[in-house]
Amino acid sequence: MAASACDPPLMGGLADGFGLALDRSLRRFRDGTVLAGGRPGRVITLTAQGAGALDAVVGGEGASGAVAELAGRLVQAGMAHPRRRGSMASPAADGADGADGADGADGAVASVTIVVPAHDRPAALERCLSSMDGTVPVIVVDDASRDPAPIAAVCAFHGARLIRRTDNGGPGVARNDALAVVDTDLVAFVDSDCTVSAGWLDGLTWLFDDPTIGAVAPRIRAAVPSDGPGNRAIDRFSRSHSPLDLGPHEGEVGPRRAVRYVPTAALVVRRDALAAVTGFDADLRVGEDVDLVWRLVEAGWRVRYVPTVTVSHAEPDRWRPLLARRLRYGTSAAPLSTRHPGNLAPVELRPLATLAALAALSGRPRVAITALTCSALTLTRTVRSLGVPAAQAWTWSVQGAAWTAIGLGRSTTMLAGPVLAVAVIRGGRGRRAALALAVLPPVVEWVRTQPDLDLPRWVAASIADDVAYGAGVWLGCLRTRSWGPLLPTAGSWGR
Repeated sequence: MAASACDPPLMGGLADGFGLALDRSLRRFRDGTVLAGGRPGRVITLTAQGAGALDAVVGGEGASGAVAELAGRLVQAGMAHPRRRGSMASPAADGADGADGADGADGAVASVTIVVPAHDRPAALERCLSSMDGTVPVIVVDDASRDPAPIAAVCAFHGARLIRRTDNGGPGVARNDALAVVDTDLVAFVDSDCTVSAGWLDGLTWLFDDPTIGAVAPRIRAAVPSDGPGNRAIDRFSRSHSPLDLGPHEGEVGPRRAVRYVPTAALVVRRDALAAVTGFDADLRVGEDVDLVWRLVEAGWRVRYVPTVTVSHAEPDRWRPLLARRLRYGTSAAPLSTRHPGNLAPVELRPLATLAALAALSGRPRVAITALTCSALTLTRTVRSLGVPAAQAWTWSVQGAAWTAIGLGRSTTMLAGPVLAVAVIRGGRGRRAALALAVLPPVVEWVRTQPDLDLPRWVAASIADDVAYGAGVWLGCLRTRSWGPLLPTAGSWGR
């Protein structure tokens, strides 16, 4: 079948002019000829010549032919990341904030139009448009605001083109209306409650020199006070726990990857890629961004997450609206599950890792150690011939059990919060496991992220956040009679 103008190019090697940086999690063995890492995890073996060529590319040399193909495979496997030539900084570390994401390279921003859907909130729209430098055309779609005059005044003041809708269709429909008049190669979607940082477009659009890239997303940070009287518990919690903030580590985006999706609070998309998937699903008012990203990936386009570029998003300043938003987000799980079966499973259960996790949580260390030993031995037999030492197999097995325990805890809190509460209240043998399931995920997150909030309030807020989201999941499932988001997936034996 002949390719259409909207079909993505076949995924190939590292694009011309790009450099390469290895992912922080990549492990190399046998003098660098065995590479292990990525997500889903895999092992790649190289010749000595291939390992030397990889080192040269990471060191700043250009890549072509077989070396470019190898580099491209590593990027798509999550083992490495593209860089602008001449800027070979390592992937962002925890807490990295990157101001403008320009990577130290000069260059004009690619042909792009910014699209901002708006519904009421003219003050937020004013802040949003004020953060833009005025060098890129902006289209604002007023999605049937109750009082359209202030929206029109803000657009006129900033020179933004205004499209007025008479019926409220939701952000996806509003964005689709704007696409009908966009004629640039790229479209940058920005929500009206966001403010962008200087140089943000330049920090993202260079990646589109790779023709396989369909969309690129920055990191969304919570815009809340950092000091003074406004530094309340909810502000401190939101700074480290916003559902739109996908963390400091870059990567490929898609199901079963470390970054599963990216929001359209700020997202740059290739117009041809949008045309290929017919834009946003008009039937989705929540989760339309996740659906778009997954359809892009399913259609063969690549999506990248670039956390060194940051965009600020206004967060709710009271607990009730914050938890109500989480409930609303949860209602999207069932409709998304019907469109993308298997992508919304709450946790993946690998038999030995799950047994080890449950045994540890319920206070049965002998069973946990036995399960871990079986897992490590099974994995060792698989990877030893590839040059991966047994110690690494043990490390992976322990990590697999630990992440399974965290996933079990979070999904159980979300989907069976009342059952956990009853188990804790009734006491008995189930109390320890119930408490561990509920408390383990927020405690681990608190240790990893070091938020500016004491542990008891952090745990309480995290559990409330998970329960609110879980209530939305149940509500969505009951509405659609679809139960995919409630059912775990089963992994293979071993890890």
